[in-house]
Amino acid sequence: MTLVLRETHPETTVVRVAEVPIGGPALAIMAGPCAVESEEQVVATARAVKAAGANILRGGAFKPRTSPYAFEGLREEGLRLLAIARAETGLPIVTELLDPRHIDIVGAVADIFQIGSRNMQNFTLLDEVGRARKPVLLKRGMSATLEELLLAAERVAAHGNSEIALCERGIRTFETATRNTLDLNAVPYLKRRSHLPVIVDPSHGTGHWWMVPHLARAAVAAGCDGLLIEVHIDPAHAMSDGFQSLTPESFSRMMTDVRAIAAAVGRQA
Repeated sequence: MTLVLRETHPETTVVRVAEVPIGGPALAIMAGPCAVESEEQVVATARAVKAAGANILRGGAFKPRTSPYAFEGLREEGLRLLAIARAETGLPIVTELLDPRHIDIVGAVADIFQIGSRNMQNFTLLDEVGRARKPVLLKRGMSATLEELLLAAERVAAHGNSEIALCERGIRTFETATRNTLDLNAVPYLKRRSHLPVIVDPSHGTGHWWMVPHLARAAVAAGCDGLLIEVHIDPAHAMSDGFQSLTPESFSRMMTDVRAIAAAVGRQA
C-alpha cells in the first residue's frame, strides 16, 4: 500500500466535486434525503439544505436494502429527479453506485460516486470506479478495520483514480442503543495515516436524528473535512431512514452550531 499513505504522499489531497473542494479549509457539507422519492421532495430538500449551508446534495436513486421487500429506490427515475434538483439549485450530486453495469447511467448524473458500506470490499466495483476517473466517496464497511478501508481506497487508486474521500459512517459493535457506533477515532487516525480527505456520516453512525447534531459537532472538532447528513422534508413519512433524518429546520440549527465549531478549529462552514 503506497498510493494513499501520507508517508509516500505528504501533501494533503483536495478532491474537487464540481467547484466544491473536499479537504481544504472549508468543510464539504453533503446533505439530502436517504432516498429520492419525488420531484417535489428532492427539489424542496435541495433548496432547503442549500439555504442552510450545504454545498453538495446527497440522494439515493439505487438503494441497497437488507430486506428484498423494502423500498430500493426509483433507480433511473431517481437519477432524473436528482438532475432536476441540480439544475434548480446548482448543487453537485453525490449518489450511491451499486453495480459496475450502472457506471455510465449513474455517472451521467453523479458528480461524485458514493460506494456504500456494503460495497467497500466489492472489488469489481472498486476496480471500475478506479478506471472511471470520477471522484469517489468511499464509506467504511460496517465491520471493516481502518486498514481495510485504506486498502479499499488503494485499490481504487491503483486503477488510476486518486480522487477519493474516505467516510466514517459507524461500525457494528455489541451496542444496541444506536444503529451503529460512530468511530471518531477514525478521523485523526486516517488524517495522520493517509493524505485523503475524511468525511463523517453521523446519520448512519447513530441512527437517531436527535443525536446527529451532537456527533456532527464532535466530528468537526475532531478534524473531519466534511459531513454527510440525511435531511428530509417529512421524516415521519420517509420511505427510507426517516428515523435518522433531520428536518430542514433542525439541519439549519445544526449548521449554526457547526459553523461555530469550525471557526474554533480553524475551518469554515
